[in-house]
Amino acid sequence: MKIKTKLTLGVGLLFIMILLLSFVGTLYINALKNDTENILVANYNTLEYSRNMMLALDEATTNPKAYQKFEENLKKQQGNITEMGEKENTALLTEHFAELKSNPKDSTIHQRIRKDISEIMMLNMQAIQRKSNKAKDTAASANLWIAVTGAICFIIAFTLLINLPGNIANPIKELTASIKQVAAKNYAQRVHFESHDEFGELASSFNTMAEKLQEYESSNLSDLLFEKKRIETLINNMHDPVIGLDAKKKILFVNNEALKILGTKAEELTGKFASDVSVTNDLIRSLIKDLITGKEESEQKKEPLKIYADNKESYFEKEFVTITITPTGEKQQQVIGHVIVLKNITPFKELDFAKTNFIATVSHELKTPIASIKMSLQLLENQQTGTINEDQKQLIESIKDDSNRLLKITGELLNLSQVETGNIQLNIQQSSPYTILKYATEAVKIQADQKQIQVIVNAEENLPEVKSDAEKTAWVLINFLTNAVRYSPEQTKIIIEIKRHQNTVLFSVKDEGKGIDSRYSNKIFDRYFQVPGSSKTGTGLGLAISKEFIEAQGGHIGVTSEIGTGSTFYFSLLTA
Repeated sequence: MKIKTKLTLGVGLLFIMILLLSFVGTLYINALKNDTENILVANYNTLEYSRNMMLALDEATTNPKAYQKFEENLKKQQGNITEMGEKENTALLTEHFAELKSNPKDSTIHQRIRKDISEIMMLNMQAIQRKSNKAKDTAASANLWIAVTGAICFIIAFTLLINLPGNIANPIKELTASIKQVAAKNYAQRVHFESHDEFGELASSFNTMAEKLQEYESSNLSDLLFEKKRIETLINNMHDPVIGLDAKKKILFVNNEALKILGTKAEELTGKFASDVSVTNDLIRSLIKDLITGKEESEQKKEPLKIYADNKESYFEKEFVTITITPTGEKQQQVIGHVIVLKNITPFKELDFAKTNFIATVSHELKTPIASIKMSLQLLENQQTGTINEDQKQLIESIKDDSNRLLKITGELLNLSQVETGNIQLNIQQSSPYTILKYATEAVKIQADQKQIQVIVNAEENLPEVKSDAEKTAWVLINFLTNAVRYSPEQTKIIIEIKRHQNTVLFSVKDEGKGIDSRYSNKIFDRYFQVPGSSKTGTGLGLAISKEFIEAQGGHIGVTSEIGTGSTFYFSLLTA
């Protein structure tokens, strides 16, 4: 039987029983109403008329008008004859009343009239009793039939409540579970419904679909295995170490290059959770540390990994690749795994070391002749050496400027070589912000005075000491002030502000120069970078070295600037 037919029969039958119950109730209620109305209309009125006639008869001896009242009620009684024998008694009463009117003093006639009225009242009281019993019988029948009909309705409704939802919901539940199994690639799942309704047809269609999917899966299994083998071969032949993880951080594959640097075998890694392997393997622990903590690679300072492998030190750059897919029929992406790729940058690192050593050697060798040039210039400027003319003075000044510039460049290159080799010599101790400020302002006072630039200092009182290398920190502040003087117009202001910010002390230098385009704000601290359009007198290393000095002390450095509003360079250091 079809589901639609089941629902139609069940609901239809229930509807018919409800109509039947309503009909039976209405029928018996109307019957009770009729019985009650018969008592009230017929018998009750006759009793009322009889009572009035009795009262009028009692008043007749003293009030002649009582006969008129008696006659009125008698006429009403003549129009309200409803019971057997009542007509004859009423006629006899009428006859006796006529005799009474002709002979009002006859007491015998009075007695006859009272007897007639009593007979009429007796007939109606018997009728009331009889009709009351009939109404009771009608009420009893009504209760019986309504109870029977209600019980049948309840049984039918209860049967539908128990069976109908299960007949519909159970197949749907079973079908839903089977669909989930097929979605999980369990194509051997089948649905077995014995009914011949819509669910039976749906089960048949579902089983046909699952069978075809199973055939398709079996036919493509060999192709999938071949593709899997080819991908594994491709990964194993890569020159960079590669490690694949699933969404639960379980190791799926490790290529040969990765096995070399890990110093282990594939069977000791594949199929195991990375967190479990990291307990005994320091390199795995280092590689998955960021993945477990959930920090993005871009949020961290990218430092190459130094790994000892193949009897030599090698340098690798770690890269995380998050694998995401959008499942069929869904809109949100789902993470299914991660791939860790270690790019071998050892040749580039060796070239970088060679470049750094070359720069350090050349810079160191240049400092001696530059110092000799400066000594010779001092001797030439001394009057005891001999007098010089104006042209010679100009040449000496030009040579002095060039030698100072060369000395500054070699100093920056030496600092850079220290930074690149990781040999920054820091003497971190508790330092006073006011001492650093005083040293830096005195160093640039002459340059600022030459351009008539006013240096304004806003320093909070009672600032705590900071953890820093005072010399390196002062060098950074001097670099900020030197740049501010260089790029500020004459007769402007430079504002130095030192204040407490949370658990740090913040140093900032604000100038009134032309500012820096926001496009270059994130590149201003890169090595050798100079803002397009600015003077090329520097090397582009000062801010890069400043960044390395401040970050090596655990501080933070930055800049805020816009075209036409000047620039504010700042750095912060932790309080002691």
